[in-house]
Order: sequence, then structure tokens, then C-alpha cells
Amino acid sequence: MNSNNNLDILISEVGPRDGLQSISATMPTALKLQWLTALADAGLKEIEVGSFVSPRLLPQMADAAELVAHMRQRSDVFVTALVPNLKGAEAAFNAGVQKITLPISVSEPHSLANIRKTHQQVYDEVRTVMALRNERFPHVEVEAGLSTVFGCTIQGEVPEDDVLRMALTMVELGVDEVGLADTVGYANPAQVRRVFTRLRNEIGSKAGSAHFHNTRGQGLANVVAALDVGVTTIDASQGGIGGCPYAPGASGNIVTEDLVYLLESMGLRTGVDIDKLVAARAWLKQGLPGEPLYGFIPDAGVGKNFHYAGGAR
Repeated sequence: MNSNNNLDILISEVGPRDGLQSISATMPTALKLQWLTALADAGLKEIEVGSFVSPRLLPQMADAAELVAHMRQRSDVFVTALVPNLKGAEAAFNAGVQKITLPISVSEPHSLANIRKTHQQVYDEVRTVMALRNERFPHVEVEAGLSTVFGCTIQGEVPEDDVLRMALTMVELGVDEVGLADTVGYANPAQVRRVFTRLRNEIGSKAGSAHFHNTRGQGLANVVAALDVGVTTIDASQGGIGGCPYAPGASGNIVTEDLVYLLESMGLRTGVDIDKLVAARAWLKQGLPGEPLYGFIPDAGVGKNFHYAGGAR
């Protein structure tokens, strides 16, 4: 986990992975590099640069190792990536990532549809990944990113007890932290408070990030609920791209620009310069012409009464 004493809330930018992975078009690598640099220049301290998967399955992610190498030149950015299996983990470790996230579906039907593995097969895979990490790459952090935590389009309701059991299993297997994701945008604030409170009571400091989608307009409300119970790392995607495969036309991930405004206006330091962040959208527009981008702040601005929590920049 990237820690910075000058921040109250760490924003983990997931657009280069979760966003681009969900779009059929492939953004040229040269423009990705420019975009990543602009995101870092805006003050984002943690960026998920890609996913280490088969380029045959996801050509959008074929340049992940090159992106990692580019961003590791920045000492001010913590570089993360998603990996679905042992092969991807080894490639990510060798590329130089500082943290990997393993996607772990609480819903077994979703796990079978997403990565073609039963829960028992997932446990076996996590065990082998942790053995590799511990033996050869002890400096790399491993997060279990629990998905379908707040509901599943295949299974329907996901019992909270199942979420807690999965989180405890991941801790027993040795992961460094467990994050919770609202994969299909079903979560509500009361549910978020309840589940994150239980998670923190069960696994303490290993309770990690919150990942929300804005599919049904609840994204930022769920962020506030997570803040209320002590969550300090929030995932977001510039322009709200990606993250919503089952709701065509709806925005997907919560919008980084809007999240920064929310947090800073509440007096919480993010270290992000909104003007520079909005300007970084130009690379997305150039690399993905015609792709819808979401967000209120890029259109409305921050208003005359806005003040950065950390003082003027």
C-alpha cells in the first residue's frame, strides 16, 4: 500500500486498466504513456497501469510491461497491476510492479464466468502466487480484490457472511490487504457502511480499498459511506471509463475528477490538482476518439468557493 503522510485519502487511478480493458478499441501505447505521465503530473500517487493477461484475449493490455517500466521511472507514483493467475503474476513481478491485485469473485457463478475457476481452484491459485511472491519477490504487495461484494448479475444477492468468509480466507492465504468492489453497481450507502465495518472488525489493518461503480448513480454516496467507517483508499477512473459491461449507456467507474472535488471540498487532502487532472483528459480524447467520458467537474468547473484542503497549489 502506498502511504503518504501528506494525504488524508489515497486515490488509486484505475482507468488505464479497468477503464481501457472494458473498451473494445485499443489506445495506442504512445498516447497511453503521455496519459500516464499527465495523471502522475496531476498528483495521483497510485496508478493501476494495466492487466497482465493474454494479449490474445485482451489486446488492449498487451503493452502492460512497457507501461510499468515507464511509470517506475517516477519515484512519486506507486505502480500496480491486475493479474488473474500465476502466469500473469510472474510477468507482473518481473516487469517491476509494486503491487498486484488478484480479482476474487465472492459469487462462484461469477468466478466461473469471469476467470473459469471454482472457489477451490481460486484458493489453489492464490496459494501458488503467494508462494512465488514470498520466495522471489517479497517486496511486492498482494491485494485480494473481492468482486461482486454487493450483489451479482448472475447469482443475485451475495450474503455478507460469504464476503467475510472470503476475506478471511484470503488473509489466511497470506495476502497483504483485501479490497471490496461493487462490480455491477448494486451497492447502497447503508450496505457499504455495514460491510466495511464488518471487514475492518474481522481483518483489521488488512482491510483495503473501496471500488465503486456509478451504474445506478450511487457511486459518490457510497464513497462518503466508506469514508464514514474509516476507508482511506478509493479507486476511481478518469472520465468514468470502463467498469460497466452489463449496463450499456451507463457510466461505469466513479469519475476521478468528481471524486477529487468531493474529497477536497470536504477538507480531505488528496494531493491532486484538479486543473491538471482535467487537462489530462485530452490524452484520452485523442487516444479514444468518440468514446464517452463522464464527469460533472470537467463541464461545470469547481466554483468560486472551492478551496484545496491542503491549501493553495
